[in-house]
Amino acid sequence: MNRREFVKKLATASALAAAAAMFPGIVFADQQEQELPAGEITWKKSPCRFCGVGCGLKIGLQKGKAVAVKGDPDSPVNKGLCCVKGYHSVMALYAKDRLTKPLVRKNGKLVETSIDEALDLVASKMQETIDKHGKDSVSMYGSGQWTIPDGYVASKFMKGAIGTNNLEANARLCMASAVTGFLTTFGMDEPMGCYEDIDHADVFVLWGNNMAEMHPVLFSRLLDQRLKRSNVKIIDLATRTTRTSTAADRSILFKPQTDLAIANAICYEIINNGWVNQEFVRKHCAFKKGKTNIGYGLEDNFKFKDEATGIDLDEFKEFLKDYRPDKVEKMSGVSAKDIKYLAAVYGNPNKKVTSFWCMGMNQHTRGTWINNLVYNIHLLVGKISTPGNSPFSLTGQPSACGTVREVGTLTHKLPHGVVMNEKDRKMAAEIWKVPVENIPPKPSLHTVEMFRALDRGEVRFMWIQVTNPMVTMPKLNRYRDGALKEDRFIVVSDVYPTPTTDIADVILPSAMWIEREGMYGNSERRTQHFEQLVDAPGDCMSDTWQIIEVARRMGFEKQFPWSYEEHIPEIWKEYSLFHEGAKHGMAPYQVLKSQPGAQWPYVNGKSTQWRFHGKYDPACKGNTYDFYGKPEGKAWIWARPYEAAPEEPDQEYPFLLNTGRVIEHWHTGSMTRRIPVLHQAVPKAYVELHPDDAKQMGIRNGNQVRLVSRRGKIDLPASVNERGKPVRGHVFVPFFDEGKLINELTLDAFCPISKQPDYKKCAIKIEKV
Repeated sequence: MNRREFVKKLATASALAAAAAMFPGIVFADQQEQELPAGEITWKKSPCRFCGVGCGLKIGLQKGKAVAVKGDPDSPVNKGLCCVKGYHSVMALYAKDRLTKPLVRKNGKLVETSIDEALDLVASKMQETIDKHGKDSVSMYGSGQWTIPDGYVASKFMKGAIGTNNLEANARLCMASAVTGFLTTFGMDEPMGCYEDIDHADVFVLWGNNMAEMHPVLFSRLLDQRLKRSNVKIIDLATRTTRTSTAADRSILFKPQTDLAIANAICYEIINNGWVNQEFVRKHCAFKKGKTNIGYGLEDNFKFKDEATGIDLDEFKEFLKDYRPDKVEKMSGVSAKDIKYLAAVYGNPNKKVTSFWCMGMNQHTRGTWINNLVYNIHLLVGKISTPGNSPFSLTGQPSACGTVREVGTLTHKLPHGVVMNEKDRKMAAEIWKVPVENIPPKPSLHTVEMFRALDRGEVRFMWIQVTNPMVTMPKLNRYRDGALKEDRFIVVSDVYPTPTTDIADVILPSAMWIEREGMYGNSERRTQHFEQLVDAPGDCMSDTWQIIEVARRMGFEKQFPWSYEEHIPEIWKEYSLFHEGAKHGMAPYQVLKSQPGAQWPYVNGKSTQWRFHGKYDPACKGNTYDFYGKPEGKAWIWARPYEAAPEEPDQEYPFLLNTGRVIEHWHTGSMTRRIPVLHQAVPKAYVELHPDDAKQMGIRNGNQVRLVSRRGKIDLPASVNERGKPVRGHVFVPFFDEGKLINELTLDAFCPISKQPDYKKCAIKIEKV
C-alpha cells in the first residue's frame, strides 16, 4: 500500500485500529510526501497539536527540522495510534506563507518591521487606549489552543496588572456550556471520569457527537472494545447520518433542540419502570429547578442570572409528566420505542454506560440545560464516578480544559476561582503581587458581548492570539464590520495569514507548538508537557513571551520577572500555587517532564482517574460517593424543560442549517489546509442535502446552490449521498473553508447561562444558482 492510498484509507474510522502497525510515520520534505531522508532521525515525545484528546506523538527530528511523526505507544491516551491530522501534524510548521516577521499597518498597508518596533507599538497603543478611554476599553481574546503558560500570563497581565476582566478565549464558543453544566450539577468543572472508562463500559451513548470524525482515535478505542467484548454496543443519537452512524450498532435521529425532551423522557421512563437507584439518589442527590423562558441573548447587553429552588422527588416526577415517550415522539421524531430502549440501557443495573458529547450539546441555546439533563440520567441510576460509568464531555482544542477552564481565561474566572469572590481575588493578588483592588470584582464582557462592544466602540483595542474569530464568530458580518471601524486597534498573533490577520493593525509572528516549550490540558484532566524541539523561524516567539515583553514595556517588570531560559518552569511553579490540595492539585514540573502527562487532582505522587468516589479520589470523605463541589456534598438533579430554538424554519426560510467539522480539517483550516494531502482530500466546503430535497429542487451532486439566511448568503457545491446525510429539511456545512464563510449566515443566539452561541440551528432558504 503506497502512502496516498494509506492516507485515504486512514480517513475512515475502521482503518484507525490498524494504523500504528501499518505505518510508522508520515515523512515529508518541501511539502511533498517522500521516503525517509538519509541520515539519523532522533525521536522526541510531544502531545498532539490538534483537538482535545491529547494523543501522544513521537516527533522525528533531523537537521533541525521535524521530519516524521508516529503515535507514542507509551501514551495511555492513544496507545500508539493517530488520526490523519496527527500523522501529518508537523507539516503544518512549514508552509511557504508562514508568518516570520512582524507586520504593521502603515497608510492602509501591512509592512514588515522589527520585532522591537512592533512590540513597542502594541504596548504604546494599549497604554494610550487605557489613558483615553479607561481600562475596560482594552481586551484580549485567546484560545483553547493557548498553552497553559500562555493563558496564565494573559490572565495575570489583564486582570492583575492592567486591572480589567476583558479577557476571553474561544472556548466560550465550544466548551462554556460544558463548564456551566458541570458547575450547576456538581459544583466543580471537568469530567469525573477518564478515557479508561472506554475499557470498562458496556454501552456508549453518543449525544449529537460524530465521534468517528471529531475524535477518531477515541472512537477507534470504542470499536476495539466492541471487537474484544461481544456485549459492547455503540448508540448514535444524532441529527444527521454520519460515519459514526454507520459504525454504530444503533442510529437514532432526532430533531435539533429536542434532545432536551428526549433526556427528560428517558428520566420519565427510568422512574416509571422503577429503575432509580433509590439509595444512591437519597444519599447523594438533591432536586432543583431554575428559571424558565430565559431568552436567547439576541439583544446587546443581555443579562440573565439563574436561581436554584429546591424541589423534591415527587415534584420532579410531576414535572416529567409532560415528557412521556408518546408525547416526546411527536416533538422529536424519535419513536417511543427508541426512547424506551435508551431508558432501558441506562436503567439496566447490569450494564455500565458511558455517555459522550461535544459541540452538539454545547453549541446550544439551552446548552447548560442539556448537560444537566444527561447528568440527571446518570445520577438517577447511580452510574457515575466508577470505571465504565461516566457522563463525559469531550473537548475540541488541545488545551480548552487546561488553559481556559483550569487557568480561567474567561471574564468571570481566576486560576482557582471567580472574580466575584473576595477570597479568590485576595489569593490571586497575593500570588501576583498586586493590590487586591486591581482585580475588578465583577465580570465584564463574554465573547459575543466583547465583539459587540468592539462594534459599539466601548472596546477600542483588542489583542487576538491563537484563534481566527473572523471565521468563527456567528453573525460574522456584524463583527467583522465592527473590527474595521475607525479608532479600533487590532493586534493579531498567529502563524499564518487568515481572515483575522486581514483586519489587523499589527501582526506578531508566533512560535508554533514544538518551536517552544509549554503544557496542554486535555479532556480527561491530563496535563501534558512538551519541550522545544526545533527553532522558530525568523522573529517568531511564543505567545507567552510576547505578552511578557509587552507587559514589561508597560511597567509590569515586577509581575513578570522571569528569564527566558527559566520562564516556563517558573510560571508552572507559580500557577500551581493556585491549585494546591487534594481537590485540584497539579503535578510538579519534573513529573510532567518525565512521563506522558498526569491527571489532576495529583495527590501524593498519584493521578486521580475517577473523582467524587472515595475508592479513587483522595479528596472524598469516606470510601463512597462525595460530590464535594457542592456544600452539602450532593449532586443536583435539575428540572429543565424543553424550550424551542429562537429561529426555526418557516415559509420564507424553510430549511435548518447545521455547521461542524470533517476529519481532515481542524477548526478554521488555517493549519490543515496548508498540509497538501489534507487539503487535496477536502479542498473546499460544501452543503449536504437530503437526496429527496435535492431531487425536489432539481439539484444534483456538485451543482452550485445559494444558501440565504436573514444575515447573509453563500454559494456552495451540493453534496448528495456522499459523506453525511441530513434529514429532510436540514442541511450541513463544514466551517473550515475561509473562502466560504458559513458564519455569515449563523445566528449569535447563545445559552443565557453559559453565554455559548448555538451554531447548529438557524433558518435558511436554498436557491439553485
